Amino acid sequence: MNQVRGRLWIPAVAGMTIIILLAAAGAVRWADQRWPPDLSRYMRQSAVVTDKDRGILRAFTTPDGKWRLPARPEDVDPRYLTLLRAYEDKRFDEHDGVDPLALARAAAQWISHGHIVSGGSTLTMQVARLIDTPKPRGIGTKLMQMARALQLERRYRKADILAMYLTLAPFGGNLEGARAASLAYFGKEPARLTLGQAALLVALPQSPERLRPDRHPAAARAGRDKVLARLAADGAITAQEAAEARAEPVPDRRLPFPFAAPHLAQHLMALAPGAETDTWIDGTLQRAAENLARGEARWFPDGADISAIMVENSTRRVVAYLGGTDFFGRRAGQLDLARRARSPGSALKPFVYGMAFDDDAINPASLIDDEPTRFGDYAPKDFDRDYRGTVSVRQALAESLNVPAVALLERVGPMRFVADLRQSGARLATHRLVGAPSLPIALGGVGISLADLTMLYVALANDGAAAPLVYAGAPAASPHALMSKTAAWYVGDILAGSSRPDGWGEGIGLTMTRTIAFKTGTSYGYRDAWAVGFSRRYTVGVWVGRADGSPRPGHYGRNTATPIMLKLFDLLPAEAPGWRAPPPDALIVHGNEALPPMLRHFTRQLSEDGPRRVPPPRILFPADGMLIETARTEPEIVLKAKGGSGALFWIVNGKPLGSPRLGADMFWRPDGEGFANIAVIDRDGNRAAVRVRVKFEP
Repeated sequence: MNQVRGRLWIPAVAGMTIIILLAAAGAVRWADQRWPPDLSRYMRQSAVVTDKDRGILRAFTTPDGKWRLPARPEDVDPRYLTLLRAYEDKRFDEHDGVDPLALARAAAQWISHGHIVSGGSTLTMQVARLIDTPKPRGIGTKLMQMARALQLERRYRKADILAMYLTLAPFGGNLEGARAASLAYFGKEPARLTLGQAALLVALPQSPERLRPDRHPAAARAGRDKVLARLAADGAITAQEAAEARAEPVPDRRLPFPFAAPHLAQHLMALAPGAETDTWIDGTLQRAAENLARGEARWFPDGADISAIMVENSTRRVVAYLGGTDFFGRRAGQLDLARRARSPGSALKPFVYGMAFDDDAINPASLIDDEPTRFGDYAPKDFDRDYRGTVSVRQALAESLNVPAVALLERVGPMRFVADLRQSGARLATHRLVGAPSLPIALGGVGISLADLTMLYVALANDGAAAPLVYAGAPAASPHALMSKTAAWYVGDILAGSSRPDGWGEGIGLTMTRTIAFKTGTSYGYRDAWAVGFSRRYTVGVWVGRADGSPRPGHYGRNTATPIMLKLFDLLPAEAPGWRAPPPDALIVHGNEALPPMLRHFTRQLSEDGPRRVPPPRILFPADGMLIETARTEPEIVLKAKGGSGALFWIVNGKPLGSPRLGADMFWRPDGEGFANIAVIDRDGNRAAVRVRVKFEP
């Protein structure tokens, strides 16, 4: 009977044990949910902007003033991780946050020595301490760290916990994390460390202020050598390796953090604060371009500065970006000159010609007059105050003659010209102009930034297709047809024949093998000097001037910006000379007489009383006040207009509707029901408008 009774107790005890364990597990889960670990400090990492190879261009301190650079196990030298585990936590990969053997060893040492010799803390327990607010040392604090360590191991992978340590461990001063320490003390990323460097990084978190190499190099050396001695005694490294590592010098100062492309980094951080941003900048090229620009800027005693952008044409990726040459200096400082709107001078002329080519108004072999001409009350003159008479369109663009460019813009229409550039992504500053855009735009009467101007020239290199420059990530928008492939080829072929400054490249070691199509620009009063060029593979834009816009007599695009542009091109990978083959529909003739009669000589459309007058545009459909009922599934409405000069530009509720069109209907898809304001504008700024109401059929 007693045996039967005993056997009955066995399942009862087992059942009670299971219940207790389940209750304990439930309590752990409840506590885990009730008091989750606070990782806010770990998440407040330094914002970092990197180059295409993930090397740091520029890093930023956290709001609390720390260099807390993110680091994961794959970012650091494997030997450092091996030493870290061997010295701090040999069973890191096996335990669940608390190592009973290490605790037992620490307790035995405490009893035998009468004081704490080692704390028995695991790396996970140290992470628990680092993520929490500082607390006084004691048994209670240690127990809390043990509980938090168990919780961390329950929630995160070992690699994640190790990443927290590599990011938060203190290394003296405001340095936190192995990556920040390696950059500050060794001047390099921690992916490749010597044994002595790895041992120093293991030692510093033991007492980061007492062992700071920049303040206490002797103590830092002693701390490093202590780590090496123990690792050698434990067999983690050989005695020979330890001796060689002890012979390595210990750094005695902090090095500056990487600081390249600071203006671009500042711009990207404003767009995505606190994030790590991987750009397409070529770090080596960026630093070479910065050194070159700083050297060139020394020749400008008036305080003028340089901005430049270098782009890979096929991908539109920005491979180098200079917002200025003296981020902390007195030239322009932190002002990003590559994003400041300035007058481009003649640098927009190629796009006037491109649109005129698309309108079949001219051919490169067409003749055009460069002579004193009045356009209403506007009478432009050439840069040298002279005129060439009748010249070819090719010569007019290559020599940047002013009168032909204004005459062509008159034909294209200033309104259409500005609208097309804006639809291509260029932000044009026209607020200083009186009324609608007008003919002086051809000669720089508008503001544009170097970034946007370079983007437009990249479009010329991409067969007339414009899209935003790509600084990081993938392209954000599909290309917009700024001009046809043939028109872009005409422009590039003409600019590729532009001569370089006299004697340029002789005896100064430049390769000068690639063919570059480029255009210069000089704003009124010699305030801004521009040069933008493109080869088959790259586009380079350069601006030179004073940040305050002061005049710089004698400094213009050709003698100031062009040499810098060509030197920057020479930093790029080599290219074979030659230009792209013409598209099949390009009209290439040898002699003006081979052109169709209408293309042989460009003339303004004049009447006896001056420019030919045409009736202003008039909207034929829809009529003003009309109620338009349309199907909700296919709400496409045709817009018709008559009259007007040149292409017509449609605007609905203040937003452009497609590109300007010559003699073609426009189709509009309403976003929803309600009233809509529809306007049409011709190239001369003449306007017509109606107000309609849209209703979807049930």
